[in-house]
Amino acid sequence: MTAPQLALLLVPLFLPFAVRPPAGRTVDRLGPVAALWTLTLSTLVLACASVSALGALVLTGLLKLPFLAAFGELVRPLPTPPNTLVLPVAAAATGVLTVTAWALLHSAVRQFRAFRTARGQADRSPTAGDLCVVDSPHPDAYALPGRPHRIVVTTAMLRSLGPAEREALFAHERAHNAGGHHRFLLAAELAAHCHPGLRRLRDIVRLAAERAADEAAATAVGDRGLTARAIARAALAAHASRSTRPAFAAAAATGPVPHRVAALLAPRAQRPRATSWIALLLAVCTAFSACAATTGVITFHHEVEVAQGEAPR
Repeated sequence: MTAPQLALLLVPLFLPFAVRPPAGRTVDRLGPVAALWTLTLSTLVLACASVSALGALVLTGLLKLPFLAAFGELVRPLPTPPNTLVLPVAAAATGVLTVTAWALLHSAVRQFRAFRTARGQADRSPTAGDLCVVDSPHPDAYALPGRPHRIVVTTAMLRSLGPAEREALFAHERAHNAGGHHRFLLAAELAAHCHPGLRRLRDIVRLAAERAADEAAATAVGDRGLTARAIARAALAAHASRSTRPAFAAAAATGPVPHRVAALLAPRAQRPRATSWIALLLAVCTAFSACAATTGVITFHHEVEVAQGEAPR
C-alpha cells in the first residue's frame, strides 16, 4: 500500500463533513419524501465507507506487527509507507473503530430497551383501533412501530389540544407508521454513531420524516393551518416533558417546529420546487466516498495476497 493508496482510505473519513452544507438544503429543495430517501441512503453509504476505511487502516497497522504477520501467513513484508506514518494512523483508526463499535452496541441496546418499554406500556393501556392512550401527566404523542402499529398519546397531550387539533395530530402520526419512517430514523441513528460528521445528517433525516408526515396530515385533514396549529401546540405542550420513547419512534413535537410550521403556512407560490443539482451533488459525494473506500479495501486485499505469495506483484 503506497502513500497515495493510504490517502485514498482517508477520503471516506473526511468526506462526511463536506456533505453537511448541501444536505441541509435537501428538504426544502427536493421535497420531504425525496429528501428522506436521498439522505438516508447517502448516510448509510457514507457510514459503511468510513467503517470499511477504518477497518483497512487498522489491519494495515496490525499486519506490521511480527506475530500478527506470522499469523496472517505473510512470507514477505506488507508494502506500506514508513512506520512513522502508518503506525500512528493505524493506532488512531483502532481507537476510533473501538469507540464506534462501542457506541453502536450501546445505542442498539438502549434503543431496544426503550422500544420494549414503550411497547409494553402501550400493550397495557386502553386502545381504540390503532390509538393507544397512556395515562400520564407528561404531554407526549408518537408513532410506535411493531405489530400492530400504534399511535401512543398521553392523557396530558389530549387535554392540551382541541378535537380538530387532535385529529390533525393523529393523522401526522399515522403518516409516520404508513410511511415506515421508523426504518429511516433507525438507519440514520445507527449511522450517526459511525462518524461524527453524520450526526447532522441524522437530524436532517428526522426533519425530512417530520415534514413528510406534516404534508400527509395536511392532505388528510384538508387544512394546512389546522395542521400547523396542532403541531405548534403539541410542541409547546411537550416542550418541558421528558419522553422515554425510542429515538426511531417519530413524534410530531420533535425537530425544528418553527421551520415546519412556516413550511405548512407558506403560500403555494412560495413553496420550494424540486432542484436536481442538490441530489446530484449528494450522489457524487456519496459515490466518491464509496469508490474511495472500495478501491482502498481492494488494493489492501491485493497487497496482502502479494505478501502471502498468493498473487503476483
